[in-house]
Formats: sequence, structure tokens, C-alpha cells
Amino acid sequence: MIQENEHDYYMKQAMEEARKAAAIGEVPIGAVIVRDGEIVGRGYNLRETQKDPTLHAELIAIREASERLGGWRLIGCTLYVTLEPCPMCAGAIVQSRIEKVVYGARDPKAGCAGTLMNLLAEPRFNHQVPVIEGVLAEECGQMLKEFFRGLRKKRQPVQE
Repeated sequence: MIQENEHDYYMKQAMEEARKAAAIGEVPIGAVIVRDGEIVGRGYNLRETQKDPTLHAELIAIREASERLGGWRLIGCTLYVTLEPCPMCAGAIVQSRIEKVVYGARDPKAGCAGTLMNLLAEPRFNHQVPVIEGVLAEECGQMLKEFFRGLRKKRQPVQE
């Protein structure tokens, strides 16, 4: 039985996925898909490791959930992701019929769930997805800041 706030609990699960990405040098973004209180899909960024631009956390989680549930329509599912979905992921979310998206940190460079635009609420599509933003936003954002800070330190020349 989940004791804490449901959204916080599942966002922490997505953050665990993000830590897996960071551990292998990937941008720390993680996602989980939940249906009826059960995690049916997990994913974390693998695009650098696998040299594949489509291997975002959300897409990996969507593939796993579709496989596990036996179909591409993820009706009744909620996606939790540590960073606001990009245009590619927002499109996949709409196409997979996910019912709700909950995200942590906003993405000022590519966010398509409300920051730059909201593809998930586009009325011209045949499916719209409600969004809850800002769940554990500070913690999710801090993971990204620390990751990029570490990258910048590695790139700086050693001073003697």
C-alpha cells in the first residue's frame, strides 16, 4: 500500500530510472507508466549509449508498457516523467492514448506539455492528454543541474 502522495511516489520511481541513466553517463531523465496502481513500463534515456535519438525515457517506457499489456493503446495509463516531454515524446504519448501525464521539471528548450507549446492538449488531434506539472520539480531539476555541472567540470582544462 502506498503511504505517501501517489504522484510523489511514482515520480520517485521515475527518478530512480533517471539515476540509472546518470550512472551510465546519460542525461538523467526517467519515466514510469502506471495502470491500476501497478508500474507497467519503465524507461531511462539511452540515446548516447545506443546512439539512437529515439531512445528517450518516455518512448522506452511506452514500448515496455505496450509489450506488457499486449497492445499499443495504453488506455487507463498515467505516464510519470522527470522532465517535460519533448515534441517526439508528446507525439508518442498522444498516439499511444496515454490518459494522463505527470512531469517534474519544465523544459525551457523543448517542452511540449505546456512550456513552449502543449501538443498534449492540441484540439486538432484525436486524443488530448491532461497534464499535471511540477511534481517534485525541484528534485528533478536538481538532478539535471548536477549532471550538466559535472559535464562542464570534466570539459574544463586542468589548471596547474
